[in-house]
Formats: sequence, structure tokens, C-alpha cells
Amino acid sequence: MRANSVPPTALLLAAVLCMAPAARAATPQKKEYLSQAEADKIRDAGMSGPRIVLYATYAGDRIKKLQYEFAHMDPADQKRTDRLNNLINAYTGCIDDAADLIDIGIEKQEDIRQGVKALQAQIKDALPYLQDLAAKGPEHETYKNNLDVAIEATQDAAKDVDKAMKEMAPPPVRRKPQ
Repeated sequence: MRANSVPPTALLLAAVLCMAPAARAATPQKKEYLSQAEADKIRDAGMSGPRIVLYATYAGDRIKKLQYEFAHMDPADQKRTDRLNNLINAYTGCIDDAADLIDIGIEKQEDIRQGVKALQAQIKDALPYLQDLAAKGPEHETYKNNLDVAIEATQDAAKDVDKAMKEMAPPPVRRKPQ
């Protein structure tokens, strides 16, 4: 009886190919709607609370840029539709990530009060604007689907904020020394 032997190079190749998907999965995924500086700030923030504040701030920035685009519409601009859709998608991504961090913060029992307040304020400003845009925005058909998703994401985030307000433990009370 003769033993089958596999050449060492074939074994090495098989090991490398098996490890390739694991190495790819370990690298953090870059959020395509964030600039490199924004992504670095979020990564450096550490805890969920400050990250939520940053995502809420970035969502507000996307809304301001969207307002600017509508205020300065040029009918000859061929890339306007892409910019509008990209800004709406970026806003949606920021809101979704902030809402996800609320759940994570509650699960880990982190202090996310400031983040929840910042997101609540952002939603309070953005939701009426988005709903108004859906009702009577110019060239509505070119961004309607993305806008509907953004409104739904904002409404879902508002529900998460309300839930977080109820579930968060009250802040610690300092007692005066006696």
C-alpha cells in the first residue's frame, strides 16, 4: 500500500487561499458616505455617545449641503441628480449608523445621553424638511426613492431615540457630604 503525498507547495497554496477571506473580513469597512477625516474622528471617538453626536452632526451637514444644492440649482448641470441622491444616501447612512449605536450603547450600558439628545435635535430639524421635500421638492421624481428611504430611516431613528429615552438609566445623583 502506497501513501498519497501532497507537494508542500500545494499545501502552502491551499493554506493561503483559505486564509484570504478571513484576512479580508478582519479589515474595517470604510463607510463610503464619510470622508476620511470624518471616519477618523468617529473611530477616535471610542464610546457610542460621542460617535452618535458625530453621526448626528454629519447628518446635519448632509442636510445643509442638500439645501444648498436646491438653492443653487443649475438646469444645465448634468451631475446634479447624482449629487442630490448621494447626499440623501449619505444622510440616511449617518442616521442609520447613529440609530444602530443607540442600540449598542444601551446594550453595553454606556452613557449615551448627549448622543441621544444630539440625534433627537437633528431628527427634529431634518424630518419636516425631508417630508416637505417629498411633498413639493423640485424634480422630485429624480430622487423620490432615496428620499422615501431617508424619511423612513429618520422615523425609525426617532422611534429608537424615544425608546432610548425610556430605557436609559437615570444619571447618577451626587449626594452632598453630610
